[in-house]
Amino acid sequence: MGEIVRYPSNGASSEGYLARPAEGTGPGVIVIQEWWGLVPHIRAVADRFARAGFVALAPDLYHGAHTTEPDEAVKLLMGLAMDQAAKDIAGAADHLAGLDGVTGGIGTVGFCAGGSLALWAGTLSDKIVATVGFYPAMPWERMRPEWPNYAGKAAVIHCDEGDGGSGAPGIQAAKKAIEAAGGEVHAYDYPGTHHAFFNDDRPEVYQAEAAATAWARTLELFRTKLA
Repeated sequence: MGEIVRYPSNGASSEGYLARPAEGTGPGVIVIQEWWGLVPHIRAVADRFARAGFVALAPDLYHGAHTTEPDEAVKLLMGLAMDQAAKDIAGAADHLAGLDGVTGGIGTVGFCAGGSLALWAGTLSDKIVATVGFYPAMPWERMRPEWPNYAGKAAVIHCDEGDGGSGAPGIQAAKKAIEAAGGEVHAYDYPGTHHAFFNDDRPEVYQAEAAATAWARTLELFRTKLA
């Protein structure tokens, strides 16, 4: 369904996986990787958004690197330059907004480290108006988000019980900052879940019922805010 595309990124260029709906048109969604990189699971999520009627772009934030080994994933994530990631995400928003067939606003959704990046993205571009973070895991200090840029925007945070749920300090900090900016934010708890409960490539943590509910809530946000 999808293809690898190259798009401008603040004077340079980046690659990503682009999936379009069968109808050819729809709102734009940026799908942000877990710490593993642009692996098949993330491409499958982009395809899933395309089947739901969105034009989905998953940026390759590691620029070709990916892994299935946790130790290597830690190294890749720690080596990720936040300023370059910001350029890649903002560039992805510009690219989507300029594509024929992309209608309405742009949303971001991410998982684990990508969940934090997806929420941060709401502060990086005026084109990004709705964000979804699945179990965001990165400390905000690495990104220094300009939370006041969330004025008039909306966010959803999906929280697993294993990481402390919606009461976890990082999630509370984001929620309070978005609300203080005049944004709308909902943090949902999924009892009995562990980190990465949405990832059906990881049967040891995947929780089908919670994943289905989180997916439905994500689509509801995007269909409401991006139309």
